[in-house]
Amino acid sequence: MGKTDIQCLGFIMDGNRRWAKSRRLPTLAGHKRGQEVFQDCVRFVRDRNIPHAIFYAFSTENWQREKYEVDYLMSLFEDVLKKVLKETEENKVKIKIIGRRSDFSLSLQKIMDQVEAKSRKYKSTTIWVALSYGGRAELIDAVNKAVESGKKVSEENFKQLLWTAKMPDPDMIIRTGGEQRLSNFLPWQSTYSELYFIDKLWPALTKDDFEDILIEYEKRERRRGK
Repeated sequence: MGKTDIQCLGFIMDGNRRWAKSRRLPTLAGHKRGQEVFQDCVRFVRDRNIPHAIFYAFSTENWQREKYEVDYLMSLFEDVLKKVLKETEENKVKIKIIGRRSDFSLSLQKIMDQVEAKSRKYKSTTIWVALSYGGRAELIDAVNKAVESGKKVSEENFKQLLWTAKMPDPDMIIRTGGEQRLSNFLPWQSTYSELYFIDKLWPALTKDDFEDILIEYEKRERRRGK
């Protein structure tokens, strides 16, 4: 498949725990399978020449989950980032991590910095990973920056204060797992995004499902208020 006119896709990766429960597996097994599908999706985005994709990996609200689950996810994020760091030359994608980075351990923050620095040279595809991300937190942070600057705010210069400043607004946001809401994901950037809700749980997604996303996008007529 050739180059698409899609500039950015957003993914709300929902259903890891339900996938595990349906197979009578531990919750942690669902997260493990979910990160494997995430890596498959990253390769798909790269191979389809899509310039940007953003993945909702861990929200500001997710810190409220059971400690054992949060601890496992932190360990999983660290393992995945170490793997990404090791395979940077092979993957050839730029990695940008957004969210409240200070919420994480110093060791995890260091790996995030290393991944971003090492992948910075790649220009074709940028993978944005939202960790400890909340749309309201992002907007409040941007408002505080605007207040501190003392300058009059316009839509354009306000956008530059967001954590996603250099990311195009998503053309389509995909949520798996059957839920039909955005759950505090990109409230500013999603104003004119197409929404695509998939019943399948995130760990169950296959390459054919990713292909179907592009097919579905081509069916949409994007008016952007016109």
